[in-house]
Amino acid sequence: MTFAIFDPDARAEFLDAVRYYEECQEGLGRRFRTAIETAAKHILKNPFLYRKIRAPFRRYLLNKFPYSLIYSIEHDHIHIIAVAHNKRRPGYWRKRFADSSET
Repeated sequence: MTFAIFDPDARAEFLDAVRYYEECQEGLGRRFRTAIETAAKHILKNPFLYRKIRAPFRRYLLNKFPYSLIYSIEHDHIHIIAVAHNKRRPGYWRKRFADSSET
């Protein structure tokens, strides 16, 4: 895989979390951003390595933040579906893609 595309909802979740962490402590938002960028690089390097949670979706757990990247493997890219907090509303993102998960 050569690139990742963030779903608009996932991008909004990502930016909200960056803002939240930056408000908590200066520089923490930047560290969260770096963690997400690193996660995306790991996924691109080996997309099949991470746990399948429900076809066609997989989950990458971040190490230092309570977040996961939920993604699907497409023909030529990775589609990041959600930047999901691990303790809030588990599985909420499935509603966004009810149609695509049934095919």
